[in-house]
Amino acid sequence: MASTQGLSKHVLAAGWLATALAISGCSQMHTKPKVVSTPPHQEAPIAPPAPPPAETDDAPDMPISAIIKSQLQVGRYEDGEKSLKHYLKQHPDDRLAQNLLRQLTVDPQQALGASSRNYTVQSGDSYSTLAARFLGDGTQFLILARYNNAANPSMLRAGQVLHVPASAKNAPDKALSHVSPAVQAKRLQDESLALLGQGHRDDAVSRYDQALSLDPTLKPTNGDAAGLRTQVLNNYHQRAIVLYRDQKLDQAIALWDHVLAIDPGYEAATVYRTRALELKHRLKQL
Repeated sequence: MASTQGLSKHVLAAGWLATALAISGCSQMHTKPKVVSTPPHQEAPIAPPAPPPAETDDAPDMPISAIIKSQLQVGRYEDGEKSLKHYLKQHPDDRLAQNLLRQLTVDPQQALGASSRNYTVQSGDSYSTLAARFLGDGTQFLILARYNNAANPSMLRAGQVLHVPASAKNAPDKALSHVSPAVQAKRLQDESLALLGQGHRDDAVSRYDQALSLDPTLKPTNGDAAGLRTQVLNNYHQRAIVLYRDQKLDQAIALWDHVLAIDPGYEAATVYRTRALELKHRLKQL
């Protein structure tokens, strides 16, 4: 009986083993191998060639007044021409810029005529005032300067001999060298007002400054002239303050003296001048 039970156990064990092997075999038969798909090779797209760099205008953005003051009036003609061309790209209808560029590019002898007469520069003259007198337009200073081969139009000395076109409408006044500073100052005041009317405020202030240097007692003819006079006085005062802070007291005091000679009621000049005198006195005691 015991042997029969042992045999039965062996048979069961063998059956379980066979079943396990069968299951394992079926499992292996029905498991498909994983297929790893490789995407087809794709070449990286070729970037189109970069466009050539656009031509750039290396002239800085400058207002027309700055072009005149920092380039044309000091003889930087090449820089001025570049700046004017750059400016005209943005303001193609600006007549002043067109006029100045034409003055830079035309032949002065052909434009004004080869025949000329001499003129002796007087105190207070500038190419702008002379252009206004002889050519009828102060903005024609550039071509008049080039007509005289001037390397720096801002530099004119009393006694210097210039050439003015013989065809100029306003012939030189023989008595011009004998006119009083007051008469010259009034003429400069008129020219400054003309420049202001053309929109050239910086030039107008500079011209009025020349007028007041000739005649500190010059009275404004209208409200615009009074405004230019005030601007000139304010400029003097600010320059004097800078000199005062740098302890250049004599120069500062001289400027305030000039301000008060023009306008005795300029209170700020009176106050600062007193301070400068006191500081000067204290420094002498050290």
